Amino acid sequence: MYRNIEFSPDGNYILISQIERPFSYIVPYYRFPFKEIVYNNNGKQITVFNEVPLNEVQPKGFMATRKGKRNTSWRADKPATLYWVEAQDDGDPENKVDHRDAVYTLSAPFTSRGELLLETQQRFSGINWGNDETAIAYDYWWDTRNTKTYLFNPSNRQQPPRIISDRNYQDRYSDPGNFVTTQNKYGRNVLEIQKGKLYLMGDGYTENGQFPFIDAFDLQTQEKSRIYQSKYTDKLEDLNSAIDMKEGKILVRIESKNEYPNYYFRNIYKKESLTPVTSFENPFKSLANVHKEVINYKRDDGLDLEGTLYLPVGYDKAKKEKMPMILWAYPREFKDKSSASQNTTNPNEFIYPYWGSPIYWVTQGYVVLDDAAFPIVGEGDEEPNDTFRTQLVANAKAAIDAVDELGYIDRTRVAVGGHSYGAFMVANLLSHSNLFAAGIARSGAYNRTLTPFGFQSEQRSYWDSPETYYTMSPFMHADKMKTPLLLIHGEADNNSGTYPLQSERYFNALKGLGAPARLVMLPKESHGYRAKESILHLLWEQDVWLDEHVKNKKTIVTTDMLKR
Repeated sequence: MYRNIEFSPDGNYILISQIERPFSYIVPYYRFPFKEIVYNNNGKQITVFNEVPLNEVQPKGFMATRKGKRNTSWRADKPATLYWVEAQDDGDPENKVDHRDAVYTLSAPFTSRGELLLETQQRFSGINWGNDETAIAYDYWWDTRNTKTYLFNPSNRQQPPRIISDRNYQDRYSDPGNFVTTQNKYGRNVLEIQKGKLYLMGDGYTENGQFPFIDAFDLQTQEKSRIYQSKYTDKLEDLNSAIDMKEGKILVRIESKNEYPNYYFRNIYKKESLTPVTSFENPFKSLANVHKEVINYKRDDGLDLEGTLYLPVGYDKAKKEKMPMILWAYPREFKDKSSASQNTTNPNEFIYPYWGSPIYWVTQGYVVLDDAAFPIVGEGDEEPNDTFRTQLVANAKAAIDAVDELGYIDRTRVAVGGHSYGAFMVANLLSHSNLFAAGIARSGAYNRTLTPFGFQSEQRSYWDSPETYYTMSPFMHADKMKTPLLLIHGEADNNSGTYPLQSERYFNALKGLGAPARLVMLPKESHGYRAKESILHLLWEQDVWLDEHVKNKKTIVTTDMLKR
């Protein structure tokens, strides 16, 4: 049984990663023992390059890694040269060292021990190979959300690598983009190098909107110059790939709210030079005239938030009839408020419904706030999850307040929905606030003691911080649930954090306590749902639930509501 099979660029050797015994019922296959063996293309074994034993011990934190060789692969710029990484901190992120990882290289016939190529200050995350003198390496560190980019000479160890980017990888405004690659004579992707310059292609998020760009990077001066930037304000131009940088030929995708994405060749050195490649028509014409906008609002602590607002088909903005609303979201953790508050939603993206989308309900008279920002921020020594519930409720209230102030909704008829970690969010919101009339939670986890070695972005184990696991677990607060909750789960969910047991046990607790809940188990479905029968049934369940508990909800006016 093989984990991986990879030919050398010249085709003369093959690296095989072979799974060995003993197997384990405790850990996934990628922590089974394995050997990395090099053969020639006649099937003759050249060398056993690496042997890794069974690892049933839980790593200490997100940045822990095993000792010895890892990330073994072929250099894309050489005919038959292996490279690999070895931890310099014994794989323990708590050890203090100047360099966490080291990259080594070894050429055919693989008889020596290899030579040191590069050391990274943080955990190695990848290399873009170029030529004998030029390569780009990356590292990152989870606790600080930092990533560094190194420019180095793979043929001269005496020439120190230069850090050309040192940034918070959650800061989208400062993202320099990805280096453009091209195929070399071996058919492998390597850095595009033209007259001493590399090229960077970026998404171009800014405070004023999204403007994708291409920069030229001078290898001598390490200075960048912009050679192209999209100017669209009513469309979204995605820079897909470089076809010929010398000629300036780029494959782009252009779309708008109601214009289906199509591909074009653009010459970035000529004005208004677009050649159509595809001519796809809009298959969702019933949604073509739906009003869509990105709204910006603030949380009670001043944090800037955003969400994509859709109004019902045929809605009269002048009359501002109070409609029911569906809020759909997914929480994300940040270590600083500036990154958490950045505007990264483009209002010109095509209105594209998919199986899990809430957008369908604009045809049923609902306002939809999709992809509402739900940042969970923990700055400095504070972990984001230390105040998870408080921030969750603050995010939800800010979103409802914002749409309510626009005059579009009846705030007593608002539903909240989410998938996976979003489902976990829904259960917490319904348990710890009175903001919603009903909830939909799909494929979620509700008892965090069943994921004791960390979850999502929480790297502390249950034994490190039991109060965090207890406080964040909706199961522990099932007695507080009074709001109708629809639970949906795939019977064959193999995502380690969201086994079907999570929904089954949570549902049993809710029903035992008299909470209004319904559980739907979809046969043979995993974490996402695929079968047509499952998806149609899913949509029907959600529609019936929303109609009963949100659209047609009988509002009883109480003193508390009048005060609010």
